[in-house]
Amino acid sequence: MKRILLFLATNLAVVLLLGVVARLLGVDRLLNQSGLNLPSLLIFAAIFGMGGSLISLLMSKWVAKRSVGARVIEQPSTQTERWLVDIVQRQAQAAGIGMPEVAIYDAPDLNAFATGMNKNSALVAVSTGLLRNMNRDEVEAVLAHEVGHVANGDMVTMALIQGVVNTFVFFLSRVLGQIIDQAVFKRGANEGPGIGYYVTVIVLEIVFGIIASVIAMWFSRQREFRADAMGAK
Repeated sequence: MKRILLFLATNLAVVLLLGVVARLLGVDRLLNQSGLNLPSLLIFAAIFGMGGSLISLLMSKWVAKRSVGARVIEQPSTQTERWLVDIVQRQAQAAGIGMPEVAIYDAPDLNAFATGMNKNSALVAVSTGLLRNMNRDEVEAVLAHEVGHVANGDMVTMALIQGVVNTFVFFLSRVLGQIIDQAVFKRGANEGPGIGYYVTVIVLEIVFGIIASVIAMWFSRQREFRADAMGAK
């Protein structure tokens, strides 16, 4: 779950940032010069929506490490670290993927996550709470689940799903922004976007972005079952 939350939080931040960039570059004004051009808007939304998701995917390992303060085990210094690296290496070989980075982060909760844009260059991290409160068989099962996520390419799948959802976030927020700008603020279709349009788009990007994240999380739950099956295998 931490893996998904980190990805979705990063994605929402990227979507909002790209929205700001679009406004600063005058993209909205260009699309509204003589009424909203829906085909052009859809192309723009797809580029920004998929772009935001792919940027999130590219940043996923970097963000994950810094968000939880994960320390990658470069050279194991304890028996536990050596055991962790050996288990992940064995599981990765069995799954037919490259050896992921293995990391530990300090947290009391029993948690672990995997992330990365490439199944052959991923990250698997476990919390100190998990290591303290689970025996080795239980930890191995958790690690197998996370390696299953990597082997199934779940981060790439989630990025594609989020990209499609992001596209509709950009598209619908601007369509409704123009409708509200014209209906409530009485702005003509050929006058270009007004303050009502920009305020509405910003608000809707946040609202739709949260809804999109919830939808993506629902899809992610389905991937959890596949990771369980892969881990058991």
